[in-house]
Amino acid sequence: MARILVTGAAGFIASEMALRLAEDPAHEVVAVDNLLTGDVAKLDLAGHPRIHFIKCDVNRFEDISSVFYAWRFEHVFHYAAVVGVKRTTDNPVMVLRDIDGIRNILDLSKNMGVKRVLFSSSSEVYGEPVEIPQNERTTPLNSKLPYAIVKNLGEAFLRSYHKEYGLQYTIFRFFNTYGPKQSRDFVVSKFIRAALRGEDITIYGDGSQTRTFCFIDDNVTACYNAWRTDAVPNDVVNIGSDVEITILDLAKVITELTGSSSRIVHLPPLEEGDMTRRMPDITRMRQLLGRDLLPLREGLQRVLADTRYIL
Repeated sequence: MARILVTGAAGFIASEMALRLAEDPAHEVVAVDNLLTGDVAKLDLAGHPRIHFIKCDVNRFEDISSVFYAWRFEHVFHYAAVVGVKRTTDNPVMVLRDIDGIRNILDLSKNMGVKRVLFSSSSEVYGEPVEIPQNERTTPLNSKLPYAIVKNLGEAFLRSYHKEYGLQYTIFRFFNTYGPKQSRDFVVSKFIRAALRGEDITIYGDGSQTRTFCFIDDNVTACYNAWRTDAVPNDVVNIGSDVEITILDLAKVITELTGSSSRIVHLPPLEEGDMTRRMPDITRMRQLLGRDLLPLREGLQRVLADTRYIL
């Protein structure tokens, strides 16, 4: 039986990965989270006896080391991090503490025989786009925001630990992912919540900034396949959609699908962190997925069918 650690496992994407891993009876999954922003209900522990939840802060060595010593993992999915544009820009020192968690995970992994570490990086590392689509190999990593710097540093740690200690890794650069369990303060869930309540939908700036939105199943399936098939050894892959939409048009689609009378209200632009455009090259992800990505409207309808976490 393979023992697998998932950090940040009470969060949106990590909880879905833990559940996917636990579907295989040959896997035993240990899910850790400090519950600062996570919700353990997302793991459905009663229905998944192969998931063992431990409240744990990976940034504290004494916390996470005891988990490693007790379980002896073969694989680690390191997703724990402070996330969200406003949260990370408002709490830059808290973001920088995640460097400790990265080092703790890598030191314990290389010392205790972990076969591979799979790391959730972010599209934020690219900063303002200098080329579209943003390609893993050619687009420079030029963001100066603390969150992006921490993710870029995490990638550098992985490459260095592989070179010096032989620790195997895979890096996932996540672009915007959405789904029924996403926290309320991310753009899709925030817009849907406001629309269903008939409240104003607020947009920073004129709404012309573009994003791409990847449904959670596409994200998790591509990452799971990368792990299961060793398809991205000691390398990086963009995980997202390549269909752009402006934030203003996203708000309009959501009001249409919900039949909402909500007004779209424009706020002053964010001082930092709200990039004008973001769209990945997902050639490698498509190979991992082996099928078409779910269209945005269909994904939004799936979210609207299960709004228990949004409302």
